[in-house]
Amino acid sequence: MKPMIKVLVDTNVLIYSIDEESRYFEKSHNLMLNDEIELFTTSKNLSEFLAVITRVPHNLLTIEEALVVAKEFTSLCNILYPSPGSYSLFKNLLLKYKPTGLNIHDFEIISIGLAHNINSIATINVKDFDEISEINFYNL
Repeated sequence: MKPMIKVLVDTNVLIYSIDEESRYFEKSHNLMLNDEIELFTTSKNLSEFLAVITRVPHNLLTIEEALVVAKEFTSLCNILYPSPGSYSLFKNLLLKYKPTGLNIHDFEIISIGLAHNINSIATINVKDFDEISEINFYNL
């Protein structure tokens, strides 16, 4: 039996997977329901999801609704958390690539995945991660 592919799901895929008006909805939604892939996301991604989906004035969901959706994600994805090992990787990636500003969040997400031996990410925003040679992209 072929081992399952492990894929880290980025925040934008979580958002698009519930936004039926998005041009990325179908690809993102199908990924979330693909039982041939072992999906992972981080606590950081869930936090970002909640921040974006409830942002005023474009809030798509109330915090109560958003928490229900986030709980559904936990049934589809394994949730990964930061650890001393991921923080060490995070610092090394920051020193190697020298990102600034909001891009630092992406490096934290990658470091958490790498600390759990996951080096493949599903994202719509490939440009956010394309300089990071330690990861591969899962084609949506």
